[in-house]
Amino acid sequence: MTEDRHHRRIKRYSPGERTNHWIIALTFILLALSGLALFHPSMYWLTNLFGGGPWTRILHPIIGVVMFVCFVVFAGHMWRHNMLTKADRQWLRQLNDVVENREENLPEVGKYNAGQKLLFYVLVLCMLGLFVSGIVIWREFFAFYFPIWVVRVASVVHAVSALVLICSIIVHIYAAIWVKGSLTAMLRGYVTAGWAWKHHRAWFREQVKK
Repeated sequence: MTEDRHHRRIKRYSPGERTNHWIIALTFILLALSGLALFHPSMYWLTNLFGGGPWTRILHPIIGVVMFVCFVVFAGHMWRHNMLTKADRQWLRQLNDVVENREENLPEVGKYNAGQKLLFYVLVLCMLGLFVSGIVIWREFFAFYFPIWVVRVASVVHAVSALVLICSIIVHIYAAIWVKGSLTAMLRGYVTAGWAWKHHRAWFREQVKK
């Protein structure tokens, strides 16, 4: 029984969810590089990756729209799994156990733990901030509809949102590497039952009932 539990595979992500995730990841990298190139003259050399300055200015907002649309689809699928619960609040109060990897002391969590849920909300806010401010400062189509002070405020909001998003993604990548098996789940779509039992026990119980 124990051996079967630890080696049986459980589906965590569908092919569509994984494809969408990696499209978001790819567009994020392209946006980070092109955004840095446009943000400061010392980074302007990065425009060579996109065919020069004019092409960088043209492609950056278009890629941004692609990422935002894909993220909306992704967030729509993940929203119900990211609602904070009483167990999540207790999980946050026991951060020492989280850091020390004493998961046996933590309350059982669903598909995502409280840390992942908070990161999800930060990503949602950053994406909204980037999209709205990006529309305002998109010179070819929208910027001339707004007063100059609105464009300037939007530029600051865009930069701050981008900075927070980049830092959040670094945390996301670190966590995926730190918790062995997490990256495999997004690459192959499955986790072992042992992994699910150890890290997301409430979600494991739901899958067993199914």
